[in-house]
Amino acid sequence: MMKSFYPVMSLFLLLLSATCSATVQNAADCAAVGTLVSSCTKFVNYGYPDPIPGSSCCDAMTVIGTYSDSSDKRKWLCNCFMELINVYNSNATAISTLSGFCGVVLGFTIDPNTDCNFIQ
Repeated sequence: MMKSFYPVMSLFLLLLSATCSATVQNAADCAAVGTLVSSCTKFVNYGYPDPIPGSSCCDAMTVIGTYSDSSDKRKWLCNCFMELINVYNSNATAISTLSGFCGVVLGFTIDPNTDCNFIQ
């Protein structure tokens, strides 16, 4: 059974703010990624309905995709997703499929085993 996404969102945002990146600005931006992904809560928690382009979930993923326009930003974004996966480990598969369902290219694979240091 998957963990509930909303009750621990504030904990996630707090953890993400503290650990996602070195600067306060990047931590705040990383928390914004978590907030955007929260629009995919139903899919992440229950595995349905599949996100489709035009849904609020895919619209959020499209916004996240705009953050990946350079190597440094892709590494940063990758670290944000890794923190998200660490917090919601039982939901990692659902989180890792979001960009694919939505047709959003991030420039890296969202996967618990991704090493963000090697993102180009």
